Amino acid sequence: MKEEILEMKKRTDKALEALSHELGSIRTGRASITIFDHVKVDYYGTPTPINQLATLAVPESRTITITPWDASAVHAIEKAIMTSDLGLMPTSDGKLIRVNMPPLTEERRKEFVKLAKKYGEECKVGIRNIRRDANEALKKLEKDKKISEDEHKKLVKEVQDITDKQITRVDEMIAQKETDIMEV
Repeated sequence: MKEEILEMKKRTDKALEALSHELGSIRTGRASITIFDHVKVDYYGTPTPINQLATLAVPESRTITITPWDASAVHAIEKAIMTSDLGLMPTSDGKLIRVNMPPLTEERRKEFVKLAKKYGEECKVGIRNIRRDANEALKKLEKDKKISEDEHKKLVKEVQDITDKQITRVDEMIAQKETDIMEV
């Protein structure tokens, strides 16, 4: 019985972790190296994440520096950033790549807020699906006479409490991201 609850908790935590990762890839007004998580560089014919080819740093609030470990990768990294959907223009001196983050327009900020809310809704749907799976497993245990009706009701309530708590966390994460995005 408790295994079902623990499994559910683990799965909902993974859903929140995935949401956190998705939200990290959305630009805010400040520079953040996580926006490059989805950018792949064609490095000797292999799509490779930037963070596996270089050191990324945020020396100023609107600047990201990328220092490739292999100087021959500079051009490939620049090209990958330019062709990504981030709308950024990197500049390089042959060894160091600088990416200046232009201020976001009001319209673009609203698009990013919509995107964050979409990710939040997808996460909530995932959590509700996990709840459904847990409830079905508990129902099966009751049907197989492994737990009593009272235990079943108590566990279903516990599953609902976990679901409510996790959905509240999703709402908090989205609200925080919205605040970060709209901050000028």
